[in-house]
Amino acid sequence: MEQLNRFTDKVVVITGAGRGIGRGIALRFAREGAHVVASDVIPEIDDVAQEIWELGAEAVAVHCDVTDKSAVEALYAQAVARFGKIDISLQNAGVITIATVEAMTEAEWDRVMTVNTKGVFLCCQAAAKQMIKQGTGGRLINTASGQARDGFIYTPHYAASKMGVVGITQSLAKELAPHKITVNAFCPGIIDTPMWEYNDRVWGALLGNYQPGELMAEWVDRNIPMQRVGTPEDVAGLVTFLASEDAAYITGQTINVDGGLIMS
Repeated sequence: MEQLNRFTDKVVVITGAGRGIGRGIALRFAREGAHVVASDVIPEIDDVAQEIWELGAEAVAVHCDVTDKSAVEALYAQAVARFGKIDISLQNAGVITIATVEAMTEAEWDRVMTVNTKGVFLCCQAAAKQMIKQGTGGRLINTASGQARDGFIYTPHYAASKMGVVGITQSLAKELAPHKITVNAFCPGIIDTPMWEYNDRVWGALLGNYQPGELMAEWVDRNIPMQRVGTPEDVAGLVTFLASEDAAYITGQTINVDGGLIMS
């Protein structure tokens, strides 16, 4: 991969950065010169910050529950205290559970909706306040899902939460455009992450007698024209484009990054 330096001295806040897609995006921003405020609720977030330092970039690890408004405000305040500004905010923290409609609990529903939808809004709100105050524009980028396009079986709460992310994205794009703040979302498909290991195992058990990896391989073979599972690096390529000056005239959009799984 050609080494770019599009984000030298830019400050990016990333939630859900402890593993998977969030980690991959954090490392990509670091390689391109950004100062990274990496946030998560899992202890691995400290390891990600160390990886960023080893790449020669500056990083801060912040343990933050995105469903807690005061914690979210403290996250963005810490970013400003350390680096003086916020240029880019990636709302990536998310959770999933998989269950039949008979078995799904109210607690499952509430947790998925609160983390995936309310959490995105709270982070957008805190980031937008700071960006408006700065007066120099900014980028808000939200992690949706293929389920924002087409709800999958046994995950009505997750599908609803990610469709909500698209609605938040479109509404805020209209409101924040006068401030030169763009707001976009992306829909990852089947990506090689711990979340998809869980998906493969639990969907596989509910849909048939699948061994680990078999269901994912079947879906790739049947449904993905590119004939492979995606990587966090695939997603990072799109996200860093949306964060760049090349995407200054793109807002309110939701873009699939899924090897052709869902075409629109």
